[in-house]
Amino acid sequence: MTDYGEIREQLEKRLADLLERAEVIEDDLRHPLDADSSEQAVDLADDEALEGVDDILRQEIAQVRMALLRIANGTYGTCSRCGKAIDRKRLQARPIATRCIACAE
Repeated sequence: MTDYGEIREQLEKRLADLLERAEVIEDDLRHPLDADSSEQAVDLADDEALEGVDDILRQEIAQVRMALLRIANGTYGTCSRCGKAIDRKRLQARPIATRCIACAE
């Protein structure tokens, strides 16, 4: 079994950062609307953009958690399509990768 300790640490740091950012966005989305209707329109537009960012963050959070799970269960670094080893350089560049370069293309 290959040691992915460094990549695991990188993923754990990334997960903590993503969770913190998502929490800030969610706190901002919970704010009450301004009484001024023109301000409400601006707030709603801002909220819509923030919801899009939050969705992207949540997707990445899920991908990072899945990568950490694969490390824990010993399947990390194995291509989900062909079953061959994913090159370590690819995993260092994209730690959430689930496919080798050949299968990803």
